[in-house]
Amino acid sequence: MGRIRVLVVDDHRIFAEALAATLAAEPDVEVGAAGSAIAAERALERAAAEGRAFDVVLIDADLAPVGPPPRRPRSLAEPEPSPGGRRLPSVAAGRRPPGLPPSTPHRVPLPSGGGHGPATLAGDGLALLARACRTHPALRAIVLATEDDPSRAVRALQSGACGWVAKDSSLPRLMAVIRGVLRDETHLPPALLTGVVRELTSARRDRTESERLVETLTPREEEVLRCMVAGLGRQAVAERLYLSPHTVRTHMQNVLGKLGVHSTLAAVAVARRAGVSPSEPPLPAANL
Repeated sequence: MGRIRVLVVDDHRIFAEALAATLAAEPDVEVGAAGSAIAAERALERAAAEGRAFDVVLIDADLAPVGPPPRRPRSLAEPEPSPGGRRLPSVAAGRRPPGLPPSTPHRVPLPSGGGHGPATLAGDGLALLARACRTHPALRAIVLATEDDPSRAVRALQSGACGWVAKDSSLPRLMAVIRGVLRDETHLPPALLTGVVRELTSARRDRTESERLVETLTPREEEVLRCMVAGLGRQAVAERLYLSPHTVRTHMQNVLGKLGVHSTLAAVAVARRAGVSPSEPPLPAANL
């Protein structure tokens, strides 16, 4: 399989440093660490630009949101792999391993005990995961979590995650997941599977019901709905479909009635669950 380049993203400094040092002791692993979403994205971008892209990113599900930078921001230097890919220096003597960004006073701290308070619910972990997977398609993302949460696990999987690992897992377990996702496997704790399947089944049931409602629309009403999904107002829909605003208003009322909703936003939500794509503007005549 060759050497594995792993980026650890966690704003719990001691945990991140300990995990990075433990992983770096593996003979075929190189490790970098980042203490925020900003530092992680910079590290991923720089590594990719230099032709040494990370293979796996381990992201704290409760990565704290970062507020506005201070007046004189300190540099969030991107993390470097540990020397020789072996081990990060110890922090016992108060030294910080190279590549780990300094603590920033504007970061919102996590509650003690890893709880899910307001700050963690609005955390950057899953948002970072989605952005990283979109920007770096070959990257394998694994979520590090303090507790099993089926709804968050489903969101993580839908955002591109390949694995979900408890923070108190053993090193052999974590390495098995890392090696597994590089073989295009998806890894979830057995205790989490039932909840994830239940969440996915519920989502599929909602989609099926939404699809059934959309199927009751006439072709013209579905065209109007697609325009609504595209964010067009009544006048813009009329211009795109060459209809009068009055006719569009009637179609919109019919769409709301058939979908069983009372607002355009609610209709758009049903449409999205059903997989309705937004209307595309017509091509200019010269390009036809």
